[in-house]
Amino acid sequence: MSIPFSNTHYRIPQGFGNLLEGLTREILREQPDNIPAFAAAYFENLLEKREKTSFDPAEWGAKVEDRFYNNHAFKEQEQAEKCEQEIAKSSGREETPVTPFEESTEEEREQEEAAALKIQSVFRGHVAREEVKKMKSDKSENPKAEENN
Repeated sequence: MSIPFSNTHYRIPQGFGNLLEGLTREILREQPDNIPAFAAAYFENLLEKREKTSFDPAEWGAKVEDRFYNNHAFKEQEQAEKCEQEIAKSSGREETPVTPFEESTEEEREQEEAAALKIQSVFRGHVAREEVKKMKSDKSENPKAEENN
């Protein structure tokens, strides 16, 4: 039972939020009928992977959460790359890591620019239509207010 106006603040263990995010992501992906059973199977699978690979997602999550306060946790680049590879393996999708410094071809850049331009123009059109709707509703309310006076 909770107390509505309690000053008690519980500290969430490091890495726990990351574990719950992973569980939530998989629940949303799979849409299971029995969520508690799915969660139990998910954590059992996670434990098996941890025992086989000696990779602990909770520990890795704690380091990720801690990166804002302690940048020393990420000085070893090899460790971070290993963690990313383990996550890709655990999710069942082996992908080649994409670095932000990879150069894209000219054609890809043009496609990205065209897509960005289209998104921006659609959004601007949406904003303009909303303004027109607001102006029309303001005009329709003003004559009614004048008739009542």
